[in-house]
Amino acid sequence: MPRKPQRSDAGENGLTAGESKADRLRVRAAWMYFIEQMTQNDIADVLGVGRVTVVRMLAEARARNEVKIAIEGELAEIVRLERELERTFGLQQAFVAPLSQPDADPIPAIASRTGAYLSEAMKSGMRVGVGWGRTLFSTLSFITPKSLSDFKVISLLGGVGVARQINPAEFAWRFAQTFQGEGYLIPAPAVVDSVETKVALIERCGLRDIFRMTDALDAVLLSIGGIRSATTFYRGGYLSEIQREELVALGAVGDLLFHPFDVDGRIVDHPLNGVVMSVDVDRLRRAPLRILTSGGPEKIEALLGAMKLVAPTVLITDEESARRVLERRNGGASS
Repeated sequence: MPRKPQRSDAGENGLTAGESKADRLRVRAAWMYFIEQMTQNDIADVLGVGRVTVVRMLAEARARNEVKIAIEGELAEIVRLERELERTFGLQQAFVAPLSQPDADPIPAIASRTGAYLSEAMKSGMRVGVGWGRTLFSTLSFITPKSLSDFKVISLLGGVGVARQINPAEFAWRFAQTFQGEGYLIPAPAVVDSVETKVALIERCGLRDIFRMTDALDAVLLSIGGIRSATTFYRGGYLSEIQREELVALGAVGDLLFHPFDVDGRIVDHPLNGVVMSVDVDRLRRAPLRILTSGGPEKIEALLGAMKLVAPTVLITDEESARRVLERRNGGASS
């Protein structure tokens, strides 16, 4: 993974002190090959070099110990984006994952960067609330397993009613196992049929204790969906097309734990909010460490809204999403 330095001294050519164009090209080649699993021929086409040059760069990256479990190297362009995100949104840390091409699927890159961060950030004694989605599920293979004592993971959303691979309960349980911690699930569907059912499940079926655990979280790990696209929320059958159209008409740009929100970070008033078995946003904002990991062209407005809704302390995204979010925030080109 690109290692973020403590300070950046980028010159007019976009390179940090001691960094050459060859260094930057070599690290990008290594990222494409080892993280995005592109072929050497495809890498050669993207970078505009010969295949032999790609082979040489990969060998040199290994010889320099830049390729371990992750990829290390200072990419000034990425560092500048991270610093600008931190300044613009008041983040404690921003991590930007490089992409081989602007239209590449950003999830593998974001998941890899998120996995590396979580491997270091999770500590013994922590109580962590987790969301769900394809991005979060993809991070599991990039996390270095370790044993943490008194480590608790609480799912922030129901969803055990239907057996799916990308399921809130499945992610929370596997995340807890990765650190040999304890997992606490909300044993109810993500969306129930009525407000009365929701109240009954919480008040009379033992779910109140699970919700109370989220009053004192040390960290939350979240991702968001975009309402206008076929995100996990929509593809999973939790949101009907009629509901989606209603939410779009009301100004919704994304969802957080199935709570629709607009670009200004306000929860959209819709009946869906009353039947979702998830923790409310106010509880999430109390956690001192709030990690938001997401990206993609369909989530630019959703990311802008989430910055106000969640006020994350840590943002992990891809370089194209970072650029577009900053452009929108600073009044530049539209997404």
